Amino acid sequence: MPEPWEYTLYIPNDLRSVTVSRRTLRLILTMHGLIRLADVAELLAAELVSNAVRHTKGPAALRVRWSAGVLRIGAWDADPQPPQPVGELGLAEEGRGLVLVRACADLWGWQPLSRDGRSGKYVWCELAAA
Repeated sequence: MPEPWEYTLYIPNDLRSVTVSRRTLRLILTMHGLIRLADVAELLAAELVSNAVRHTKGPAALRVRWSAGVLRIGAWDADPQPPQPVGELGLAEEGRGLVLVRACADLWGWQPLSRDGRSGKYVWCELAAA
């Protein structure tokens, strides 16, 4: 099992950040020998970062951490309001992000988190290596 590590990517409030985050995450996982997690991890990161840049006005950050066989992916944004409740996956084009996260991750949640004097929240999910 690889040693624990953590990366943080600070991103602007720009939809291009979603693609940058996905590609950065894939590179990180490849370099750490965790490519088998990349497809699902990319989907999860894209949903979390997309929510952060679409529904808030401030900067955001993607945090990726590996520890004890668990990959934690999280997105910080400058809006302290909790994420909208997760419903069921329907046919709508919008509003499915956290439904996908709930369906694909082993565990997910959120917490209030301030950074550099700015109120915000951290929405995270976990994937086990098994």
